[in-house]
Amino acid sequence: MSIRVLIADDQSLVRAGFRLVLENHPDLEVVGEASNGNQAVHSVARLRPDVVLMDIRMPELDGIAATRQITARHPARVLVLTTYDLDEYVYDALQAGASGFLLKDTPPPQLVDGIRAVADGEALLAPTVTRRLIEEFARIGPARRTPPSELDELTPRELEVLRLLARGMSNAEIAAALVLGDTTVKTHVTHVLGKLGLRDRVQAVVLAYESGLVTPGQGPGSE
Repeated sequence: MSIRVLIADDQSLVRAGFRLVLENHPDLEVVGEASNGNQAVHSVARLRPDVVLMDIRMPELDGIAATRQITARHPARVLVLTTYDLDEYVYDALQAGASGFLLKDTPPPQLVDGIRAVADGEALLAPTVTRRLIEEFARIGPARRTPPSELDELTPRELEVLRLLARGMSNAEIAAALVLGDTTVKTHVTHVLGKLGLRDRVQAVVLAYESGLVTPGQGPGSE
């Protein structure tokens, strides 16, 4: 079954470019376009896409507000698109429920892979965006809240996986760091998300930083 994609951007040339790229892949189907946030929200309700490519800066209703409404009402995953690798609004977009983040100049193969990954619940940030972004959105975000009680339900191994996941590591990198198989790591990630009631890896990263489980400045090898 193909992945249904909605393209939301206020520039018609940008939308046309994305459509041209995606239509070359039989597993991706562009079901509609939107030129502002309001159109995006209404189109999601009508077209039921799996993934929304969402520009941040749009008229009438910006991409952040549109993302917040969409993720609150629909199962569609939102992949945020921006021109800047450290856009000042990226943290807000992730907080609003975005499942991923890509630069508009991302090469077509990475865009396609990003859409597939987000649809599978595996994506966090594009390879073109460094882990510095994770630290940035943690730094400018709200003060940490009290750690949720659900963290107590995680096993020591699951806590390790969450900490590494929150530092921007892929499943393969986590597997190498903990000397585990890829399938085992994927299972641990699934259990972490399930126990914490989170929809994807992005929410896990935000929770880990806000609860103090991981702090900005810690690298993949930090304790």
